[in-house]
Amino acid sequence: RPYKCNQCKKAFTNNKSLKKHLKTHTGEKPFHCKQCDKGFRDNSKLMWHMKVHTGEKPHRCSQCDKAFLEGSHLKRHMRIHTGEKPYECSQCERCFSDISILIRHRRIHNKCSYCKKNFKNKKSLKNHITMHTGERPYQCDQCDQAFLDNSKLTSHI
Repeated sequence: RPYKCNQCKKAFTNNKSLKKHLKTHTGEKPFHCKQCDKGFRDNSKLMWHMKVHTGEKPHRCSQCDKAFLEGSHLKRHMRIHTGEKPYECSQCERCFSDISILIRHRRIHNKCSYCKKNFKNKKSLKNHITMHTGERPYQCDQCDQAFLDNSKLTSHI
Protein backbone atom coordinates (compact mmCIF):
# COMPACT_ATOMS: atom_id res chain seq x y z
CA ARG A 1 0.00 0.00 0.00
CA PRO A 2 2.03 2.92 -1.28
CA TYR A 3 -0.24 5.82 -0.19
CA LYS A 4 0.35 6.59 3.50
CA CYS A 5 -1.37 9.11 5.74
CA ASN A 6 1.20 11.42 7.30
CA GLN A 7 -0.95 11.88 10.41
CA CYS A 8 -1.93 8.37 11.51
CA LYS A 9 0.24 6.13 9.27
CA LYS A 10 -2.73 4.28 7.72
CA ALA A 11 -1.95 3.11 4.20
CA PHE A 12 -4.12 2.96 1.08
CA THR A 13 -3.91 1.31 -2.33
CA ASN A 14 -4.73 4.51 -4.25
CA ASN A 15 -4.48 8.26 -3.91
CA LYS A 16 -8.27 8.76 -4.08
CA SER A 17 -8.76 6.64 -0.94
CA LEU A 18 -5.98 8.53 0.84
CA LYS A 19 -7.55 11.92 -0.02
CA LYS A 20 -10.92 10.69 1.26
CA HIS A 21 -9.26 9.47 4.47
CA LEU A 22 -7.44 12.79 5.04
CA LYS A 23 -10.82 14.47 5.49
CA THR A 24 -11.24 12.51 8.74
CA HIS A 25 -8.33 14.51 10.17
CA THR A 26 -9.35 17.91 8.84
CA GLY A 27 -13.04 17.53 9.60
CA GLU A 28 -13.79 18.76 6.08
CA LYS A 29 -17.34 17.98 4.96
CA PRO A 30 -17.83 19.59 1.55
CA PHE A 31 -21.04 17.74 0.61
CA HIS A 32 -24.15 19.30 2.20
CA CYS A 33 -27.74 18.16 2.31
CA LYS A 34 -30.02 20.76 0.70
CA GLN A 35 -32.82 19.89 3.12
CA CYS A 36 -31.09 19.99 6.53
CA ASP A 37 -27.59 21.34 5.70
CA LYS A 38 -25.85 18.40 7.37
CA GLY A 39 -22.33 17.98 5.99
CA PHE A 40 -20.60 14.83 4.71
CA ARG A 41 -17.05 13.91 3.71
CA ASP A 42 -18.09 12.31 0.44
CA ASN A 43 -21.02 12.25 -1.95
CA SER A 44 -21.92 8.59 -1.32
CA LYS A 45 -22.56 9.35 2.37
CA LEU A 46 -24.76 12.30 1.34
CA MET A 47 -26.73 10.06 -1.05
CA TRP A 48 -27.28 7.53 1.75
CA HIS A 49 -28.37 10.33 4.08
CA MET A 50 -30.97 11.55 1.58
CA LYS A 51 -32.97 8.37 2.27
CA VAL A 52 -33.80 9.86 5.68
CA HIS A 53 -35.68 12.67 3.92
CA THR A 54 -37.30 10.55 1.22
CA GLY A 55 -38.49 7.94 3.70
CA GLU A 56 -36.96 5.18 1.59
CA LYS A 57 -36.59 1.95 3.57
CA PRO A 58 -35.25 -0.69 1.20
CA HIS A 59 -34.78 -3.49 3.77
CA ARG A 60 -38.11 -5.24 4.35
CA CYS A 61 -38.88 -8.01 6.86
CA SER A 62 -40.29 -11.11 5.19
CA GLN A 63 -42.20 -12.08 8.34
CA CYS A 64 -44.12 -8.93 9.25
CA ASP A 65 -43.42 -6.52 6.37
CA LYS A 66 -41.71 -3.91 8.58
CA ALA A 67 -39.15 -1.87 6.64
CA PHE A 68 -35.77 -0.44 7.62
CA LEU A 69 -33.31 2.06 6.22
CA GLU A 70 -30.29 -0.11 7.01
CA GLY A 71 -29.72 -3.82 6.61
CA SER A 72 -28.21 -4.05 10.10
CA HIS A 73 -31.49 -2.78 11.57
CA LEU A 74 -33.41 -5.48 9.70
CA LYS A 75 -30.95 -8.11 10.95
CA ARG A 76 -31.50 -6.95 14.55
CA HIS A 77 -35.27 -6.89 14.02
CA MET A 78 -35.26 -10.47 12.65
CA ARG A 79 -34.16 -11.71 16.08
CA ILE A 80 -37.72 -11.00 17.26
CA HIS A 81 -38.92 -13.68 14.87
CA THR A 82 -36.05 -16.16 15.23
CA GLY A 83 -35.55 -15.84 18.99
CA GLU A 84 -31.79 -15.51 18.42
CA LYS A 85 -29.93 -14.02 21.39
CA PRO A 86 -26.26 -13.76 20.38
CA TYR A 87 -25.07 -11.44 23.18
CA GLU A 88 -24.16 -13.31 26.36
CA CYS A 89 -23.36 -11.79 29.75
CA SER A 90 -19.94 -13.05 30.84
CA GLN A 91 -20.94 -12.91 34.50
CA CYS A 92 -24.28 -14.70 34.62
CA GLU A 93 -24.57 -16.25 31.13
CA ARG A 94 -27.93 -14.61 30.37
CA CYS A 95 -28.38 -13.95 26.65
CA PHE A 96 -29.84 -10.96 24.84
CA SER A 97 -30.98 -10.15 21.31
CA ASP A 98 -29.39 -6.71 21.26
CA ILE A 99 -26.00 -5.43 22.46
CA SER A 100 -27.57 -2.32 24.01
CA ILE A 101 -29.77 -4.51 26.24
CA LEU A 102 -26.70 -6.50 27.34
CA ILE A 103 -24.83 -3.30 28.18
CA ARG A 104 -27.76 -2.07 30.28
CA HIS A 105 -28.02 -5.52 31.93
CA ARG A 106 -24.34 -5.56 32.94
CA ARG A 107 -25.02 -2.71 35.35
CA ILE A 108 -26.83 -5.10 37.70
CA HIS A 109 -23.46 -6.72 38.35
CA ASN A 110 -22.06 -3.36 39.43
CA LYS A 111 -24.54 -2.72 42.22
CA CYS A 112 -23.44 -1.28 45.56
CA SER A 113 -24.39 -3.65 48.37
CA TYR A 114 -24.74 -0.72 50.79
CA CYS A 115 -27.17 1.52 48.91
CA LYS A 116 -28.22 -0.61 45.87
CA LYS A 117 -27.04 2.10 43.42
CA ASN A 118 -25.91 0.79 40.00
CA PHE A 119 -22.65 1.76 38.28
CA LYS A 120 -21.46 1.53 34.69
CA ASN A 121 -18.26 -0.30 35.61
CA LYS A 122 -16.43 -2.02 38.48
CA LYS A 123 -13.98 0.85 39.02
CA SER A 124 -16.79 3.35 39.61
CA LEU A 125 -18.47 0.90 41.99
CA LYS A 126 -15.23 0.32 43.92
CA ASN A 127 -14.64 4.08 44.29
CA HIS A 128 -18.23 4.55 45.45
CA ILE A 129 -18.01 1.78 48.08
CA THR A 130 -15.10 3.59 49.75
CA MET A 131 -17.57 6.38 50.53
CA HIS A 132 -19.55 3.88 52.64
CA THR A 133 -16.53 2.20 54.24
CA GLY A 134 -14.42 5.31 54.76
CA GLU A 135 -11.47 3.49 53.20
CA ARG A 136 -8.65 5.73 51.96
CA PRO A 137 -6.05 3.30 50.56
CA TYR A 138 -3.58 5.89 49.19
CA GLN A 139 -1.57 7.33 52.09
CA CYS A 140 0.79 10.30 51.74
CA ASP A 141 4.24 9.40 53.09
CA GLN A 142 4.92 13.05 54.03
CA CYS A 143 1.79 13.82 56.08
CA ASP A 144 -1.25 12.06 57.55
CA GLN A 145 -3.58 12.58 54.61
CA ALA A 146 -5.08 9.62 52.77
CA PHE A 147 -6.98 9.54 49.48
CA LEU A 148 -9.51 7.43 47.59
CA ASP A 149 -7.41 7.19 44.45
CA ASN A 150 -3.78 7.49 43.43
CA SER A 151 -4.36 10.48 41.13
CA LYS A 152 -5.51 12.59 44.09
CA LEU A 153 -2.46 11.49 46.09
CA THR A 154 -0.19 12.36 43.17
CA SER A 155 -1.69 15.86 42.77
CA HIS A 156 -1.40 16.37 46.56
CA ILE A 157 2.36 15.76 46.50
